[in-house]
Formats: sequence, structure tokens, C-alpha cells
Amino acid sequence: MTRQAGPHRDKTLVLFNFDWDAIEFAKLAAQWPQLQAGFDLFTFPSNARLAWFDIDRFCNLAALKARIAGATAVVSNHEQFGALSAALLAEKMGWPGTPVKAVLACQHKLHAREVLQRVAPEANVPFQRLQAQYGGDIPEGLTFPAFAKPVKAAFSVLARQVNDHQDLVRHTRFSTWEKWVIRHLVEPFEKIVRKRLPEAGTAHSLMLEEPQRGRQYCLDGYFYEGSYRRLGVVDSIMYPGTDAFMRFDYPSRLPEALRLQAEQVALKFMREIGFDHGIFNMEFIHDEQTGQVKVIEFNPRMAAQFADLYARVDGLNLHTIALALAHGIDPAELPRAAATAGCASSFVYRSFDPTVVINMPTPAQLQEYARHFPDGLLFQYPKLPGQIQRDFKWLNSYRYGIMHLGGDDPPALKRRCEQASAILGWTPPYIEDCTHLAGLCEQGRDWPANISAEGANG
Repeated sequence: MTRQAGPHRDKTLVLFNFDWDAIEFAKLAAQWPQLQAGFDLFTFPSNARLAWFDIDRFCNLAALKARIAGATAVVSNHEQFGALSAALLAEKMGWPGTPVKAVLACQHKLHAREVLQRVAPEANVPFQRLQAQYGGDIPEGLTFPAFAKPVKAAFSVLARQVNDHQDLVRHTRFSTWEKWVIRHLVEPFEKIVRKRLPEAGTAHSLMLEEPQRGRQYCLDGYFYEGSYRRLGVVDSIMYPGTDAFMRFDYPSRLPEALRLQAEQVALKFMREIGFDHGIFNMEFIHDEQTGQVKVIEFNPRMAAQFADLYARVDGLNLHTIALALAHGIDPAELPRAAATAGCASSFVYRSFDPTVVINMPTPAQLQEYARHFPDGLLFQYPKLPGQIQRDFKWLNSYRYGIMHLGGDDPPALKRRCEQASAILGWTPPYIEDCTHLAGLCEQGRDWPANISAEGANG
């Protein structure tokens, strides 16, 4: 049943609520009371729970907690376990939520490719399962270069281009500890796939895709009662010559015709898998040689890192939208805040040299940063040498910080980034010249508010 927007007192169970989500949901706690469940995959001893984690058991305990505390909805933007757990719990409790099978279809990357091949082959790329167990022998006769990635994973771990057979062999050699971590990250998902989407096959596998070339983007949107609503498109900017994210810029400079093309693809796929409620995002590339949109992957949850960008530029609170959807409230009825910037970016600080020592800002530097950039949002990721080496093995780089800033226009934002980076003692992630982005904030601002699933796919 549709509910009205307004002051909301019913409790929401927020699963795996960390990092970006912890900040944004905390701001909304007075209006949207919340309970918490889940653990942090990146913090010890919390992440020790991975050893015995089971999604069904977790959902049963979360359901009991919800009944005792009087929660009436569940939400999660956590890729590894949260989105699927929220779908299972919503189904169990009879609450609004994304269908379980739709979440599985998005997160099982090989199955998603197979679905895409049926409904929008023009947006697909050649792909295949790597017929080898973790650390096992790699078959001969494969075509290179190829992009290798896990059938089920998160955070871009183990996703990279391999240029020949030996390169792929090196990429798939794991220590006993690494194999334990990989199996325990995938097995909770695998158990649900075997019961609810057996046609997809095992998720304990890598897959190979034809490498893609072009500018990368992320389409954000949501479904409410089967009706699609657009949120926007974010530009994903890579460090030159790498597959590592350097920035995420909003609003996008993608032409409107290509936005519509991307939406056509997304809606065909989402309708096919039965995704009719919840936030999603589609990562894609614009192949400039063919002019075609090519899908990277679908995610059945909010890209929480982008939420702050939408808030700055559009006054749009994605976390409020997620809460409204969880309670069966039409997000279109929610008020918007005033915009505070003409454009905004999520700047990703990385090192590509494992021998370089990265210094975290001192308390004095952080105080100076806060004084000059009170609107800044800063995350630091200090790690031990062994952890940094593992990052380089799995990701080819070490991400040591993320900063969000807004600006009146792209050149002003670039200057602010450079000034803030100098205070922090970090190299600004703004390598290429920014002048070609002038006018970005004036493009595409009169996008249609929503497109019906039927109309967009007709």
C-alpha cells in the first residue's frame, strides 16, 4: 500500500551500516528512527564474524530483532551482504523491497551477462566463465587481452586486465589465507543462489570479458511500484593508463541522447529480471568508436559514495529516498533541499608505487583543512605494509584517501581540490587539464523527471 511522505516515526532496520551510509543515515535518525544490524568487513574484530556468517541465519536473527523493536522496514546499500539480506528480510516480513531474484540476477555477474545478451545484445560484450577453480590450472586456448573479474565480488577486488596466459596464471595464484577469504566472501551468496537462482550456476568462479575502451559512467535510478524514475548520471574518471578510479564527477557531461540510450538498456534488463522496487545503478562505457553504450555491470542498490554529490548539486537526498522506498512511500513526494554547489566530485587518492610511504595528515593539517574547507568530506585509509601489499596484488594500487568537495564550476572545483590536497600533503587526483569541462554544470539540467518502464522500452 502506498504511504504518504511526511514526519516518520516507524523504525527502519539498517543493515551493514558503515562508511558513507553511517554518516548519511545518522543525519536522518531523528526523522527516521533506525536500528542497526551487521558487521564491518574491514575492521577487526568485527570482521571475524565472516568465519561463520550465514545469510539465512542472519536474516532470522534480524527478523527477531525487528519484531521486538517494532521495526517496519529494512534498507541496505552494502554490496557484499547487505542488499541481498535486505531483500530476503523484506520478503520474509512482507515489507516493501527489491525482489530477491532480481538482486541475485544483478550480483551474479555471469548470469547478468547472459540476461543482457537476451534483451540488449548490442550493449553486451563477449564473455565466458573461466573454467578453473581458485588457484587451479588455467586452460589453454583463451583469447587475450581479457578482463578478468569474479562472478561475485565487491570493491573491484581481483578485477583487472590480463594480457596473456602467464599474466592470468599470476593473477589467480592465491595464498591459503587469500583463498579462505575469497571463499567466505562468496559462500553466503552461493547458498542463496543454489536455492533461488540455480540456473545461474556457481558463483565460486572468475569470468573473462572482452576489454572495453571509452569513457565510463554510472546511471542512477530507482523503481517505485514498477515505475522508473531517473536520478542522474555520474562520470567515472580513471587515472590515465589504468582501470583505477581517480574521480567521480557530477553532473555528467554525457549527451542526453546517450543518457536515453543507457536508460533503454537498463530498463530492458531490469524488466527482464523483475526489478520493480528499489534503487539501482548501472555502470557503463560509451564506446566512442561505435557510439554504443556498453554495460559493465548492474548493482541492485544505491552507489552510496555518490549520494553526497547529488545532495550538493541537486539538493536530493538519496538516503531519504532509500528510506521512503523501504516504507512504501513515493519518493517523488519528498521535498528537496537547496543546492550548495554547481558541481561536485569524489576525489580518490591512490598510490601506484608500493615502495612509497604515504603519510596521513597530522592533527594540525586536519584542523587547517577543516578551517578552509568546512564543506569537505574526508576519509582516510591508513594500512599496514602487509595490507598495502595485498591491495597492490588485488587492485594494482593503494587507495589511501577520498575527499568530497563542491564548487561553483569545474575550474573552481579543481582549484579547491588542489588547495585542499596541498594542506593534506597529498597529490591532487586531478591529473588532466580541466578547462574542457567548462560549461559542464549547465548541461543536461532539464532532464525528464521519470520515464515509465513501458514507454521507455516500447
